[in-house]
Amino acid sequence: MNDPNYSKVSFENILDSKILVVDDDESNARLLEYLLLRNGYRTVRWTTDPREALKIYQEFSPDLILLDLEMPHMDGIEVMEKLQEIERETYPSIVVITANNNDEVKIRSLASGAMDFLAKPFNGVEMIARIKNILNVRHLHKRVNDDNKVLDQKIRERTRELSDSRLEVVQRLSRAAECRDNETGMHVIRMSRYSYLLAQAMGLSINQCELLQHASPMHDIGKIGIPDSILLKAGKLDATEWEVMKSHTKIGGQILSGSGSKLLQMAESIAYTHHEKWDGSGYPRGLKGEDIPIEGRIVAICDVFDALTSGRPYKKAWSVEKAVQELKDNSGINFDPFLVNIFIEILPQILKVKECYTDQQTMERSNGSGVAQLSCS
Repeated sequence: MNDPNYSKVSFENILDSKILVVDDDESNARLLEYLLLRNGYRTVRWTTDPREALKIYQEFSPDLILLDLEMPHMDGIEVMEKLQEIERETYPSIVVITANNNDEVKIRSLASGAMDFLAKPFNGVEMIARIKNILNVRHLHKRVNDDNKVLDQKIRERTRELSDSRLEVVQRLSRAAECRDNETGMHVIRMSRYSYLLAQAMGLSINQCELLQHASPMHDIGKIGIPDSILLKAGKLDATEWEVMKSHTKIGGQILSGSGSKLLQMAESIAYTHHEKWDGSGYPRGLKGEDIPIEGRIVAICDVFDALTSGRPYKKAWSVEKAVQELKDNSGINFDPFLVNIFIEILPQILKVKECYTDQQTMERSNGSGVAQLSCS
């Protein structure tokens, strides 16, 4: 803090502090109240029953407690221990007032939360000076805490803005790839939501599920590098053309490689592996079984299901029943059989997403920038 006034608290603020006196001797309690009020402190409460101190504390929220140690029913040490149980964040400043100068008592008091000691009989001038100093520190501490909360809020807001911007870029890149392949923006939204639900159902963490949802739309980003003559060819691809088409997995992985972002690292993995097959007959590396990363296995099922059940200019949409049967027929061949079973179990949730994000709703669910929103009421 470069402001020279930052380490200062106005005297008026100090005098506005709330002070609680806990002393079983009423004459001592009244004397302390009198001295405090005479020196300008405006808000002072006292009690002679330490059992009432906790209740008063919760109602009053004092900045400072003047606490006697030797009291019936509950001594000062017990009071401080109880206070620590109910207050963790804004534990009050406590000054112990005692006639006992035993070192062991002082150590126990400090360990229990005391900041300072006043010996009985106390000197009024000394007491007021110590209280002023302690309250100055108290208010500075509160100021720092308040500033930290404001800073934390600003950091959270900035982080959210950066995250939103990053996700918008991801969606735009994903849509760019889909548009080259005659797909719709809703395809990547649907399959990303399917991927989230499947990951959640199989027990991945919320963080992993969210990463998967946001990374999966980039699975076909490598199609940007495929020539139109192949990507948009109406007829069947020949062997040479098919090899070029399959290279979109490597191109996508290369586009996304080298990032320190966990999101792009997962997107890279998905781009490389979403065409690998459970039996090892997939591409580009011929990975088999659990050697295929879990994110690639999840996206493979979700991408195929949505592609099968979506209509395109060159094909009609399959029925849900037929698409599910296709998944079953290829369970253990193309797809992880464990994941296929889970996908079928959560099919009602999958179909709810499918109904929510139809291709006709692409522009209706746009946020004004052409990017579909990942929410549905």
